[in-house]
Amino acid sequence: MVKFNRFTLDNGLRVLVHEDSTTPMAVLNILYDVGARDEDPEQTGFAHLFEHLMFGGSINIPNYDGPLQRVGGENNAFTSNDITNYYITLPSANIETAFWLESDRMLNLAFSEKSLEVQRNVVVEEFKQRYLNQPYGDVWLKLRPLVYKTHPYRWATIGKTIKHIEDAKIEDVKAFFKKHYNPQNAIMVVGGDVSTEQVKQLAEKWFGNISAGEKYNRNLPQEPAQREERRETTSGKVPLNDIYIAFQMESRQHPSYYPVELLSDILSRGNSSRLYKSLIKEKQLFSEVHAYITGSIDKGMFVVQGKPLEGVTIEAAEQALWNELEEIKANEIAIDELTKVQNKTESTMVFAEMSLLDKAMNLAYYELLGDANDFNYEVAKFLAVTPAQIKEQANILFQKENSSTLVYLAEKTADVTETELAETQN
Repeated sequence: MVKFNRFTLDNGLRVLVHEDSTTPMAVLNILYDVGARDEDPEQTGFAHLFEHLMFGGSINIPNYDGPLQRVGGENNAFTSNDITNYYITLPSANIETAFWLESDRMLNLAFSEKSLEVQRNVVVEEFKQRYLNQPYGDVWLKLRPLVYKTHPYRWATIGKTIKHIEDAKIEDVKAFFKKHYNPQNAIMVVGGDVSTEQVKQLAEKWFGNISAGEKYNRNLPQEPAQREERRETTSGKVPLNDIYIAFQMESRQHPSYYPVELLSDILSRGNSSRLYKSLIKEKQLFSEVHAYITGSIDKGMFVVQGKPLEGVTIEAAEQALWNELEEIKANEIAIDELTKVQNKTESTMVFAEMSLLDKAMNLAYYELLGDANDFNYEVAKFLAVTPAQIKEQANILFQKENSSTLVYLAEKTADVTETELAETQN
């Protein structure tokens, strides 16, 4: 059970405090309710670009990392399709430095052509290295638009294309910041060896005078139910063929999330999972095979993915994957099999409660979903799932008309050995 106190500043900043006197450390985590789904379809990648810009210095503090390192602190951030999250960990005695740094860049982020150019080049290089020049790196650039035709989840966090980042203008960046990076669009969690009264005083001192910003209503186009099978084949310089079968699933807050999450574990979590035992160990068809969900706030994806061994045709491999899905649709799983993955989920969540940073990030995320206290009841929801619910969700999800299949073929090299050449000439 993660205990916390909650208060809200007049400007709308929500603040949660988790007091833990057993550690000399503290964490300050700020979640901004903005992700890639909030971008203009013609200006994608802005949320991720902004994550980088936030470390480029403010008007008052040109070097963000310098003051933090001097007080023994560390920081980082991440962007998803749904949120952008920043965090600082440092000795609790120096917690005010974290308040100073985070409030200053919320209020006075430095916008200059030079800073934009530097970070734009960094993101463009990241786009090339991680998505274009890395084996299978462009999978999500292809799979997302195959699964989503309406919702902005149809592009990856990095953006649709490098050109959108290259063409980012300073006025567009300023407008994005003004709209999304303000107190009423943020949730701050402070945890560790702190008191709620101390955090209240520091929050008022450093964030209280920041303008709330203009309130806006998110009105995203929702993805309609998929009614027909979709397929695409691509190729690249990769070591093995790869198959991705994606199924539309309900949103993160839908009750079906819990059996669906466990369903992915039953199929693919560990060496005792169904896909590993059947397709890798027994039938020796794949070098690796996975099942996972995106867990998106809006309609998500359930992905089954595998790399067939050389000599195994795409058709045979794909059929083998479907056979496993049909099996779990046809027969209820044994209670022991379900209990095993439930226990693994419980241990993972309990372990997360031991990490100060994990607790802070979880509290912020569940507060965004509706109530941070819901985090304390997640384990119970997973443990309440039944075999019948697993079978029900498998039958809802694993339908051909709800599938989007991306086949990634390994390009064959054009090199011909002398022996092969001689044989063709004879």
